[in-house]
Amino acid sequence: MKAVKSRSSLIAISYFLLLGATTAGFRAQAQENPDVITEPAVQVTATRQAQTVDASLADVTVITRADIDASGAADLYDLLRTQAGVDVTRSGGPGEQTALFLRGTNSNHVLVLVDGVRIASTGTGGVDFSLLPLDAIERIEIVRGPRAAYWGSDAIGGVIQVFTRKLDGPRAAVQYGSYDDASGSAGIGDWNDRGGFSVQAGIRHVTGFSSQNPQGFSYDPDDDGLRNRNLAARGEVRLGTQTLSANALYSDSVNEFDQGTSHTIEQDLGASLAGDANSNWFQRLSVGSARDDLDTPDYFSLFRSRRQSLSWLNLFTLDDHQSLTAGVDQVHESGENVDTFGNADLYDESRDNTGVFAGWSGHLPAFDWELAARHDHNSVFGGASTGSGAIGWRVAPALRLTASFGQGFRAPSLNELFSPGYGGWFAGNPDLRPEHSRSSELGAEWTIADGFTTRLSAYHTDIDDLIDFTGPLFEAENTERARIDGAELEAHWQRGAWRVDGNATWQDARDPATGARLLRRAPRKGDLALTRVFSERLDAGIELYAEGRRQDIDGPLGGYALVNARLNWSFSPAWQLHLRAENLADRTYYLVSGYNTPGRSGWVELAWSPHGN
Repeated sequence: MKAVKSRSSLIAISYFLLLGATTAGFRAQAQENPDVITEPAVQVTATRQAQTVDASLADVTVITRADIDASGAADLYDLLRTQAGVDVTRSGGPGEQTALFLRGTNSNHVLVLVDGVRIASTGTGGVDFSLLPLDAIERIEIVRGPRAAYWGSDAIGGVIQVFTRKLDGPRAAVQYGSYDDASGSAGIGDWNDRGGFSVQAGIRHVTGFSSQNPQGFSYDPDDDGLRNRNLAARGEVRLGTQTLSANALYSDSVNEFDQGTSHTIEQDLGASLAGDANSNWFQRLSVGSARDDLDTPDYFSLFRSRRQSLSWLNLFTLDDHQSLTAGVDQVHESGENVDTFGNADLYDESRDNTGVFAGWSGHLPAFDWELAARHDHNSVFGGASTGSGAIGWRVAPALRLTASFGQGFRAPSLNELFSPGYGGWFAGNPDLRPEHSRSSELGAEWTIADGFTTRLSAYHTDIDDLIDFTGPLFEAENTERARIDGAELEAHWQRGAWRVDGNATWQDARDPATGARLLRRAPRKGDLALTRVFSERLDAGIELYAEGRRQDIDGPLGGYALVNARLNWSFSPAWQLHLRAENLADRTYYLVSGYNTPGRSGWVELAWSPHGN
């Protein structure tokens, strides 16, 4: 069956507006702007301390608010899937189940943080990305490769950290798109040298399309939509040399699927006291709380997930060239699975985890290095120790080579440990061991010419003790392994008013025992975007995104390519118009066997922000 067609006239409007503006711009004889020189982005996720991306020995991508606005993406799914090393699948349209694979690892092998707070469900170990409203996000940091020596469990493929919005003044926006995708948000913020606050509320309603097609196991041709309400807030106040800060994200969603509906609540709260204890010592004391409730009445199922955390991070400056990181993390997790038909607990369990870590990093004119180690003790499965090391050599001013090695682990989820299963089938196993990984990586960063930079990374990962449901009753066991080889290439070129951004990923993710490819991970994918800036107020771009043939449960899924376009117009200092069209060629493709994907689609957003938020 073909991928779902759009039923909104906005598609045609967006298509011709974008295509016309882009074509006209390519032919225009407008005066080109001089080359733009930008400072390297700062990230804090790779080693839990601030570093510029070009100084980091990890493979890091920072997506700023300006990047998000320029992309015109409708949600976080559309933004993340174009990044190098990231595979994203979704079982239907917005709000449906989403899985993210980072560097070929499993979807629960990536640590996801919101303002430093872990958000994965304690029951399933997964993250519902539809609960993270894109309009409430200030910045996203993607760190590829294992980070367990700093962060502990889950960071086998890497870490994705989302930072909520920091408004400085009033802001409002409305958006409408294909499949009756309507959203709006409004907020206000105020900041000064003593601190400040920011708060924003948003809603989204999508009529959608049928998530499954006739090849799906429970096909129903009705539309499956999404209704979401969200609130993001943050604030801080200076207290001498320390800063007291707090942040909150609340998201409430009703998701429709072919078998019924589900109601999900995500609530993430955090607070910290951070600042210089003396001239050589910076400390951050943080507390966090994460709540995830998933209620599926049609399955008589309710999952409740809770996590409370306490962290103390210390950064010591040893001299002008060396620094030491040390800290402790304490986490209490609990989860409950309720049979709502019989009003009975299938399980109600909790566990505690304490982790201590330290890292040593330094730099010289030609060399950079980083060593880190961590030990976690869990009340259920015992201990896990991890380590990592990296070195960088600046062969020439324009060329740096890097090499790294890292270990990772993932603690079994509460479902995998304690679920009674279904009539004895697919039951958990309290004797499960953590999954363990070893990864090595080589990289090269080369500034070929002014305005032309590239980064190449090649990596190998082995994962042992993978948890699978096997045996006569498909019980959880540590029986599987995975081997992943891959390479990523990123390139950025800018000359005058023209800019080209591209990335390509090659990966071979397999079960070494059978040689079978791991499911839904493309062996090849790439993204190429061409942008033309016509003036300070107008820019347009066209994008080609492609994925190769992937394996699914019942056979291979064909490769596909999508052509997308966007237009951004600031028609006054306070008003911006964003247009985006996707799948302009109306290609038929599938990300999950039996599930639909959108056809030609378009969105238009009107934003008001007198202070440029």
